[in-house]
Amino acid sequence: MAELSAGRPAASAPKDDRRLWERLRTNRNWLGFWFMSPAMAFLLLFLAYPLVLGIWLSFTDTRIGRPGEFVGLENYEWISEDTVFWGSVFFTIFYTVVASIAKFAIGLYLALLLNQHMPFKAMVRAVVLIPFIVPTVLSAIAFWWIYDPQFSIISWSARQLGLIDTNIDFLGDPWNARWSVVFANVWRGVPFIAITLLAGLQTVPPSLYEASTLDGATRWQMFRYITYPLLTPIIAVVMTFSVLFTFTDFQLIWVLTRGGPVNATHLMATLSYQWGILGGKLGEGAAVAVAMIPFLLACIMISWFGLQRRKWQHGGRDG
Repeated sequence: MAELSAGRPAASAPKDDRRLWERLRTNRNWLGFWFMSPAMAFLLLFLAYPLVLGIWLSFTDTRIGRPGEFVGLENYEWISEDTVFWGSVFFTIFYTVVASIAKFAIGLYLALLLNQHMPFKAMVRAVVLIPFIVPTVLSAIAFWWIYDPQFSIISWSARQLGLIDTNIDFLGDPWNARWSVVFANVWRGVPFIAITLLAGLQTVPPSLYEASTLDGATRWQMFRYITYPLLTPIIAVVMTFSVLFTFTDFQLIWVLTRGGPVNATHLMATLSYQWGILGGKLGEGAAVAVAMIPFLLACIMISWFGLQRRKWQHGGRDG
């Protein structure tokens, strides 16, 4: 009997292990973890590792083909005294704010328009999506031809109408170039916001509008007290993505202007590429890239706190 009792713990150990494994396989929380683990591994490999490596490079004097040494904050001190860097910071903020506001205003208007009963609605929606579907480089090349100093269709049309005497130098003048790339970004980004907000509008119960109509509410009051509050979470999410995509835009700027003329249209992303890859100064380029992180975190936190202030989940209420 003593031998049997002594053998019970050893026999029950495999059973306990099997039960633990069964719980891990069937528990919903652990099941979600298993499904998320491939994505987490992907993010760690292709996002977290490059981020950590970039931060480390920003504290070194690494050059292409030569390993660097730790120099502390020397790279950050150097870029903080560089006028080109501060010019890129100014234009990045200007580019992001102006383009994001314009994209939201136009996108919201298109979403409200497409949500109405109109003929050929499906075809119009497909046409609206075209700028977003076309690859960014192809869009940039198209705009490069539209802005051409000699063959621009805009300059030709304006000259035919007698509005101008000479062609407009879209990409040769600093401020003309800035407004030109902003317009190109707006044209390309509006469909994403419009279609996303349209999807949100179609989730609003029509009964709310019918009840407000019976109460004598105007269109503005319907939008202010029904449409906008219900769209708030979608607006917060879509604008967060819009700001992040605009702030880190690279292809459009690089194809159209490469940061010119005289560094007027350099974003922090394009300047980091120019210094780090083309110039071979990986340390300085990484420092410019790392300097973008506080701005991006600020955008994310503003959106997060905005959502926290509003309990928009089902059954919630404004906080």
